[in-house]
Amino acid sequence: MTCEFFGKCGGCSLGGISYEEQLSYKTTREQDRFFQLYDGKFDIIKSDDGGFRNRAEFRIWRLYDEENNFTLHYAMNDINKNILPIKSCSIVNINIAYLMPKLLLKLWQNKILNYKLFSIEFLTSQINDILVTLIYHTELKEEWIHEARKLENLFQIKIIGRSRKQKMVLSKDYITEQLTVKNSKYNFKYKEGGFTQPNQKVNQKMIEWVLENIEAKDDLCELYCGGGNFTIPLSKKFKKVLATEISKTSINSAKMNCDLNNIDNIKFIRMSSEEFVEARVGMRNFRRLEQENVKLDEYNFSTIFVDPPRAGLDDTTRKLVSEFDQIIYISCNPETLKRDLDELTKTHTIKQFAFFDQFAYSYHIESGVILEKMS
Repeated sequence: MTCEFFGKCGGCSLGGISYEEQLSYKTTREQDRFFQLYDGKFDIIKSDDGGFRNRAEFRIWRLYDEENNFTLHYAMNDINKNILPIKSCSIVNINIAYLMPKLLLKLWQNKILNYKLFSIEFLTSQINDILVTLIYHTELKEEWIHEARKLENLFQIKIIGRSRKQKMVLSKDYITEQLTVKNSKYNFKYKEGGFTQPNQKVNQKMIEWVLENIEAKDDLCELYCGGGNFTIPLSKKFKKVLATEISKTSINSAKMNCDLNNIDNIKFIRMSSEEFVEARVGMRNFRRLEQENVKLDEYNFSTIFVDPPRAGLDDTTRKLVSEFDQIIYISCNPETLKRDLDELTKTHTIKQFAFFDQFAYSYHIESGVILEKMS
């Protein structure tokens, strides 16, 4: 991949070297981090070399000439955290890349649509559904809706306008996606503002990696389930699944995605990991469990799946996780993963380890670990 902004734009901190070089740098660094805990083979899941991001956010920047006329630009922070106007972005999905200049031109030509426009967010899928969120520092009125509908129809996209205490949905506030995992197709709806995996091709490979390397039996417990990205494909391998997530938006999406795929062996509960621990050991009773007709003593959990935020697992959740025969741990932060594995490997052995290059050309890399309880 090439980009005229390599070495300037802060979005690609490893820009300017080849894809294989940046991948080697990251995977070598992480193998060195974990070598005392695992001496087996590390699986490496590659990204496409460019055009891989299915979601992107850009500032909107105005450059003025001597007569105070402005042109509209996308902008990122440069490597020194200053504003860098850009014309294009090489890492975004081809549909976003194609839309970006055409959309910007129409916004620049329309005073109502560009007035106090602050930033733009893009979200797209592998089946070419695109949602654009326009974010403003001014109240959005009827005239904005009228002009934005023209734009929505022109580009056959979905548009949402946001301002302080405002969310204007012109048609729908979600996109549709179809994932192909081990020759099976799964349908999802991704809501604006909810979490989605940024690199869907790598995401599919992550799910396949988990399915290929676990021993599936009895029931599955999942913490931090999001919108059911892993939950729904994994449900085909287990008798019953109980999945928790603290975000109401994500829980609603997960239930909707479950219905889309005709899955009937999953229960989704809005509950933090700490609350789930309290419920499981009987410290507290939760109406949320009763409302979903969930009785914890009816589950025979063999496996727990965790995909925590960057902070990793807290002490209480880590202790809970250590009680399961099989642990599936997806991590977005190798530092907290290392801390958690230092404890978990006192009771479990690492069976498989993988690196997923979700964020090519950045220092970031995702990890996947499967552990089994020592006999």
